Amino acid sequence: MRRTSSKEDVKDKNLVSKVILRKDLTEALDGVEGFSHLFIIFWMHEISDAEKTPAKVHPRGRPELPLVGMFATRTPNRPNPVGLTLVELVKREKNILWVRGLDAFHGTPIVDIKPYDRWDAKTNARVPEWLKAIGLNF
Repeated sequence: MRRTSSKEDVKDKNLVSKVILRKDLTEALDGVEGFSHLFIIFWMHEISDAEKTPAKVHPRGRPELPLVGMFATRTPNRPNPVGLTLVELVKREKNILWVRGLDAFHGTPIVDIKPYDRWDAKTNARVPEWLKAIGLNF
């Protein structure tokens, strides 16, 4: 599986991208059209070994935010660079999914696709103060 877009567009959550599955997986997509959103799990293959090592980071690379453990952030610099993004499913054409909001580079290997459902929705989610301070309040 692969996705198409450029590195420059990776932060544009309105961008519509194509996720192209191998043709032999076309039937595995049957029924996916019933979902408005999907989780895309991908391997951040362009992260170098040197980038995978920091135990602590400033969230979003912003030095004014507190230094916290990498697992308390969404940094791509991780021991196992697995990415996870919730995307809107725009349409499906055979083995191609058109999705909005995928924040992965062109050519990034897609590991899995899972449908979003109410099981995933949480109304009482807690976030740290620094996340609220940068305008990402829940």
